[in-house]
Amino acid sequence: MTINIQSVHFDADRKLLDFVNEKVGKLNRFYDGIINSEITLRLDKNGNAENKIAEIRMTGKGHEFFAKKQCATFEEATDLSCEALKNQIQKFKEKLNA
Repeated sequence: MTINIQSVHFDADRKLLDFVNEKVGKLNRFYDGIINSEITLRLDKNGNAENKIAEIRMTGKGHEFFAKKQCATFEEATDLSCEALKNQIQKFKEKLNA
């Protein structure tokens, strides 16, 4: 699986990139048909404390998964997005096996 990470309005440090790679890479064990993942980390320009947005778009064999979360930290937003994607993948696999 190819993982592409893009940071908008800031420069992501190595620690954050490694965290995102690790989290998204773990999703591959739920469904091995994932071809690539596009992750966008963005700072929202509002004055709100929860201004970090993580968007993850995963392309698989015959299906696309997407999750977007906004939290106080990029790690939390990535974690919640990966959890949402895991649920989407499990529902997709249930439909395949039904």
